[in-house]
Amino acid sequence: MKTKAVRLYGENDLRLEEFELPALKNGEILIKVVSDSVCMSTYKTQKQGAKHLRVPDNVAENPVIVGHEFCAEIVEVSDKWKDDYKVGEKVIIPPVLSYLGGMQTIGYTFGEIGGVSTYSIVYEHIIDNGYLIKLESDAFFSGSLIEPASCVLRGYKANYHLDGDFAPHTNIKEGGKTVILAGCGPMGLEAIDIALHGDVKPALVVVTDLDQARLDRAADLFKPSVAAKDGIKLVFANTSDKDELLAYTDGTGYDDVFVYAPVPAVVELGDALLAFDGCLNFFAGPLDKNFSANFNFYNVHYQQHHIAGTSGSNLEDIHDIVRMIGEKKINPAVMITHIGGINVAIDTTVNLPTIPGGKKLIYTHIDMPLTAIDDFEKLGETDERYKVMAEMVKKAGGLWCAEAEKYLLENF
Repeated sequence: MKTKAVRLYGENDLRLEEFELPALKNGEILIKVVSDSVCMSTYKTQKQGAKHLRVPDNVAENPVIVGHEFCAEIVEVSDKWKDDYKVGEKVIIPPVLSYLGGMQTIGYTFGEIGGVSTYSIVYEHIIDNGYLIKLESDAFFSGSLIEPASCVLRGYKANYHLDGDFAPHTNIKEGGKTVILAGCGPMGLEAIDIALHGDVKPALVVVTDLDQARLDRAADLFKPSVAAKDGIKLVFANTSDKDELLAYTDGTGYDDVFVYAPVPAVVELGDALLAFDGCLNFFAGPLDKNFSANFNFYNVHYQQHHIAGTSGSNLEDIHDIVRMIGEKKINPAVMITHIGGINVAIDTTVNLPTIPGGKKLIYTHIDMPLTAIDDFEKLGETDERYKVMAEMVKKAGGLWCAEAEKYLLENF
């Protein structure tokens, strides 16, 4: 079976290639990857090459397929799994294979499986350990967004508080005060969604960003008037002023502070906003291994200030997100702003920090320029296909949707 995939050979060396996959072994499953969401982590990986902790040292001789936020359908099942999996079922895979006891991760480590591919082989050990998860959904893009959404959820679960008994209680504080700094990027939008609709809800959610257009889009997606009906005060603020942000808490500070930009000034602002027993979560992963910021350790001792941070998620988080999507509590489509084909996967990855908007979704079996969903209507003046998709998206509240995805796959 031939596959077309984007492979990493080293620093700043991504290549779109077609090559032969090895014959399927008993215990393995062949999947057709349909969609992959481009992650900032992949941008960092191609910048670092073998220096990245999850990339093998011999990647130049044994290239790896990149992409880890993908959704696929099963096309061939070996005898071992005939009773457990069927051809045509949608599946997702948590990328970090923690049961291997190291840093081995889909999208970073392996040569036969990855998100930016047309076909991939699911190894027997992945299936044995319960990492090939069936998805009941009418859309592939939902599956591609489960991994990033689960990372956001893991960040929430990583926060902790000691309260009065000095025993750590994990997760954000129920009925507490939460601020999401630099929170209107794609992951920040999902953080808002989970704060408002997740299993643990704060009473106050303040979201900051210094880009007014992004702030306006977030406020349109998550209306404060709707949040108020659920008992949550939601505030969007274009500011980095400590006193202004503290005023929303009546000066008491925030129980949970999330930093969504790897900028020392943002970290230090978050530190200054913490309430007694507050927890700062540094969610944004920096490229610089020496990244640091000032932090008030007097308050760590006397005010019980805490620091948390996570990279990735686990099986529990994946299942929790699948459940929340199934219950229609959250809609990760809020993250997507651009659609493209496998032909633009490399350019999109390499230029990701400079491309405005949210998540860029790649459909691996089509060729299509990277296109902003907001541009569909204009493009529809000369291409009927974009006009049709623009109408579908409009019906879905301006968000990418299953109807538009089905039309895309049939017409591009």
